[in-house]
Amino acid sequence: MDLLEEHPRPVDGIRVGIGGWTFAPWRDNFYPKGLVQRRELEYASRKLTAIEVNGTYYGAQKPTTYAKWASETPDGFVFSAKAPMRIVQARALAKTGPQIDDFLGGIASLGDKLGPIVWQFEQRLERDSFTEFLQLLPASVEGRPLRHVLDVRDPNFVDADYIALARKHGMATVFTDSDEHPSFGDVTADFVYARLMRARADVPTGYTDKELAMWSQRAHEWAQGRQPDALPYLSKEAAPVRKRDVFVFFISAAKERNPAAAMALIQRLGV
Repeated sequence: MDLLEEHPRPVDGIRVGIGGWTFAPWRDNFYPKGLVQRRELEYASRKLTAIEVNGTYYGAQKPTTYAKWASETPDGFVFSAKAPMRIVQARALAKTGPQIDDFLGGIASLGDKLGPIVWQFEQRLERDSFTEFLQLLPASVEGRPLRHVLDVRDPNFVDADYIALARKHGMATVFTDSDEHPSFGDVTADFVYARLMRARADVPTGYTDKELAMWSQRAHEWAQGRQPDALPYLSKEAAPVRKRDVFVFFISAAKERNPAAAMALIQRLGV
């Protein structure tokens, strides 16, 4: 099966994707019939412009595995990746420097396919320890600039001070379109990272045309340096207006619909 077809490119610096590429129901509604599993990444990367790797949360891969992933994807495609839970769930976050360096040194094998690194915290956090942890995150690895994303799910921690701290370190915070996690649109870095988590099984594209049009508009606003008016915000201080790269991922919810949602949004962005 020839997969060397033309693939989508980022529009206005906006990349759109899904979480992972291995999910059995996608073999019925996304991947072509007869496509062998070892070629699913090759196919998905030619329909999307980014993929968020969730598997690294449960365990880092070997550098050779990351390099293989990179080789199977087209120019311009990027992976974002969740940092391992053994780091983000450590009792002493401020002492995880060696583990951080080990993880980032390995995933650097993605080369120019390496996108944002997501640090997801499920537990209650202590401000001083968290601040010390952020100081451990390097600005680059092997000469390649890094982009860090903070996904703090402790609602008692997420406030205007958290926004100020993220801005001080130039790190993005996740905009999560979900009722299950803190949701706020404050822009804190030179890029935006959004997770859309409301896909519905009874809608073929997960989101209606009206909803996709809305997210297309918001993605363009982010790319042009603005903060969309309709989103909730924690800080009264707006981010400076400047062009930004944007990453939009359709995650969880009716997961079987997420590839269709991502492809539909990619198509809308170019209209």
